[in-house]
Amino acid sequence: MDSDVATTAAAAAPMPQAPPKWADAFWRGATVLDGLLHAAQGRASGGLSPIAQGLAYLDWGAHLANGPFRRAQLAAEAVRDAVRLGDAIMGQTAITPRPGDHRFQDPAWSQPPFNLYAQAFLLAEEWWAEAVAAPRGISEGDRRVVAFGVRQWVDMFSPSNVPWLNPEIIRATQQTGGGNFLEGAANFVADVRSAFLGGGGAEAFHVGRDVAATPGAVVLRNDLIELIQYTPTTPQVEREPVLIVPAWIMKYYILDLKPEDSLIRYLVGQGHTVFAISWRNPTAEFRDLSLDDYRVKGVMAALDAIGDICKGAKTQACGYCLGGTLLAIAAAAMARDGDDRLAGVTLLAAQTDFTEAGELQLFITEDQLAFLDDVMRAQGYLDSSQMAGAFQFLRSNDLIWSRLVKSYLLGEREHPSDLMAWNADATRMPARMHGQYLRRLFLRNELAEGKFPADGRPVALSDIRAPLFVLATERDHIAPWRSVHKIHVLNDADITFVLASGGHNVGVVSPPGLANRHFWIGRREPGDHYVGPDEWQASAERREGSWWPTWSAWLDARASERVEPPAMGSKRHPPVEPAPGQYVLEH
Repeated sequence: MDSDVATTAAAAAPMPQAPPKWADAFWRGATVLDGLLHAAQGRASGGLSPIAQGLAYLDWGAHLANGPFRRAQLAAEAVRDAVRLGDAIMGQTAITPRPGDHRFQDPAWSQPPFNLYAQAFLLAEEWWAEAVAAPRGISEGDRRVVAFGVRQWVDMFSPSNVPWLNPEIIRATQQTGGGNFLEGAANFVADVRSAFLGGGGAEAFHVGRDVAATPGAVVLRNDLIELIQYTPTTPQVEREPVLIVPAWIMKYYILDLKPEDSLIRYLVGQGHTVFAISWRNPTAEFRDLSLDDYRVKGVMAALDAIGDICKGAKTQACGYCLGGTLLAIAAAAMARDGDDRLAGVTLLAAQTDFTEAGELQLFITEDQLAFLDDVMRAQGYLDSSQMAGAFQFLRSNDLIWSRLVKSYLLGEREHPSDLMAWNADATRMPARMHGQYLRRLFLRNELAEGKFPADGRPVALSDIRAPLFVLATERDHIAPWRSVHKIHVLNDADITFVLASGGHNVGVVSPPGLANRHFWIGRREPGDHYVGPDEWQASAERREGSWWPTWSAWLDARASERVEPPAMGSKRHPPVEPAPGQYVLEH
C-alpha cells in the first residue's frame, strides 16, 4: 500500500524542466567573458593571478595580527638592529652580505658613508626575512609566496640601485663627466627597440653559421619536430647512437652553441653518432597538442627513425631540462611495454619528482593555473615573455637589478655571447601541453607517484632498467639539485649521479678547458641502499674540470663495439635539407 502511495505521489510530482536554451548560452557566454577578463589581467600582471597573491598576503597578515607577542618580538628585533647599526657607525661590521650577494663587493662600500647605507639595508633585509618567516599557522605555500614578494620589494630599495647612494655610480659619473648616464640612456633606447623589433646583440650570432653550425642534415620532419643527424668526423663510431632531447621551452642549440661551446660537436668528435630533436615553435593552431603528442611525435618518432638509419642499434638517449622529464616518461612507457631500444638514459638538469622544485612552485597553485589557463586559452599558447619574468625574479639581484645598474646607470654593456643569443631566441608552448605539464607534474606530482599516463596507461619510473647518467648543477634555481637527486628514490637501477658547478645553463654548457669548473660524481649500483643528497655529496668524488669527458667515457664503457659510421639518412628517411633545418628559424 505504501509503495502504491509513493508511486502515485511520484507520478503526480512535476518533472524537472531542462533550463531554457538562452540560460545555457548565457552561462557559457559568462564563462567566456570571465576568461577574456582573466587573460587581460594576465597580460598586465605577467601571467600571475592577483587573487592567489592576495590570498597569500591575507593569510600571512591575519596570522600576524593574531600574534601580538610575535609582533612585540619583531619590535624588539628592530631595536636590536638599531643598536647594531650604531656599532656600524662606530666602524664595526654589524652584518655581512649573504653568499652570492655581489651588490656590495666594491671596496668603496666599506668606507663611510656608504658602509652605513649598506649595513642599514642588510639589517632591514634580515629583519624582513625574519618577519615573513612567522607567524605559526600560515600555510607553507603562502609563507613562501609572501617571502618571495617581500624580497622583491626589499631588493628594489637597495642603495646599490640609487645613483647618489652607490659609490660605483658616483665614481663613474666623476670620471666620465656624466657620460655614463648618456651611455645608459642609449642602452635603454636600444633595449626598447630590440623588445619590439628583436635583436639586442643576439644578431651577432647567426643561427646556422655562428651557432647551431655543426654539420649535419635533417632526416625526419613531421608537424612537431625535425630530427637532425650530424656528420661523423671519426673513421669509426660507437655502435649505439646518441639522441639529444632538448627542452621545448627554448631552441635546441643551447647544446650546439659556437664550436668551442657545442656539446653536440664535442660528442661527434669523440666518435659518437649524434641525433638531435629540433622542436617546432608552435602558434595558436597547435593549441590542442598534448604532452603525450610530444612523446609520440617527438621522442618515439625520433627513435623509430634512428633505428632505421642505424640498422636496429640501441640508442643512448639524453634529455635536457623539460626534455629530460619527457625522456623519463618515454623511457618508463617503453619499459612498461617491453620496448628495449634504449641502451642508456642521460638526464641533464631534469626533474622527475616535483615536490621540491624550488621557487617555481610559488607560481604553481590551482588558483594560479586556472588563471593561466584563461590566459593561454585566449592566445592558444604561452609566450616566452610571459615566462621570462618569473624566471628572472627568482634571481632578481643578478638578473634584474644588477643588470639595470650596470647597463643604464654605469653605461656598461655586456659583451654579446652565444649563450645570450640563445636566451634571446624565444619560443612558445601550446596551451594544452603546458597546462598538462604544470598541473599533472608540478602540482600533482603524478610522474613520481606512478599516476602519469602515457598512451592512456600510467607509467612508473621504477620500470626503467637501462643505466642512468644524471646530472644536476649546484646553483640551479629551475631544477634544484636536491630535487634532481630524487631519481634515487624513484628508480633502483644503475645510477651515476654528477653534481656540476654552475647553474641551470652554464653548468651544462661546460666544455673542457674552462677555468674554475668542478664536479662531484658517485655511482649507485643496483641493490645498493639509498643515500640522501647531503650524505651523497659528502662521500662523492670531487673532480676538477668539465664533466663532458666523464660522460663521454660513460657512454664508451657501455658501447658494444666500434663500427663504420652509418650513412646520412636512409631510404625511408632521406636527408631533407642541411642542418639546422627550418624549425629552429621560426619566430
